[in-house]
Amino acid sequence: MTHIPDDDKLEFLQLIDGIKPLNQDKIHFRPAAKEKRLLEEKQQQQDVGSFFSDTYQPLLPTEGAMRWRREDVESRELKLLRRGDYQPDLLLDLHGLRQSEAKLEIAALIQACVKQSIQCCCVMHGHGLGILKQQTPMWLAQHPQVKAFHQASKEWGGDAALLVLVDIGDEPHRR
Repeated sequence: MTHIPDDDKLEFLQLIDGIKPLNQDKIHFRPAAKEKRLLEEKQQQQDVGSFFSDTYQPLLPTEGAMRWRREDVESRELKLLRRGDYQPDLLLDLHGLRQSEAKLEIAALIQACVKQSIQCCCVMHGHGLGILKQQTPMWLAQHPQVKAFHQASKEWGGDAALLVLVDIGDEPHRR
């Protein structure tokens, strides 16, 4: 370290005599980075609000197995789903969930299917009081990425579950 002569120190002190220091009144910090999980949850809640309505009543069958297909989907796809040609890669069990929680889970399931290029999934709503059994098909029929659904075969839950065919975009379909 270099030694500063005393006369230079004295000259410097004379130059800064009478100067008031500035108060720092602004603190510049970066905003805290939001966790990716919180952002995804917020996006899911917004998606659920825009996809699912409790008042919408799609045209669903009153007799026989629960089934539905979008207008632009061939009836053959529904038949393949019914016969078991599509095997679900993801299962969602809604037992014990409230309606609001079930909506979030269904939206997350469909989003996961699209993200992972999974064409078929299974939603188990159970028998219970019949609230989720009644509401689940109505919610699925409203989602833009659901191509079709059909009551599951016995091995996947029977009339307490639905096999869902998801539109994964232009990805090549796999079975």
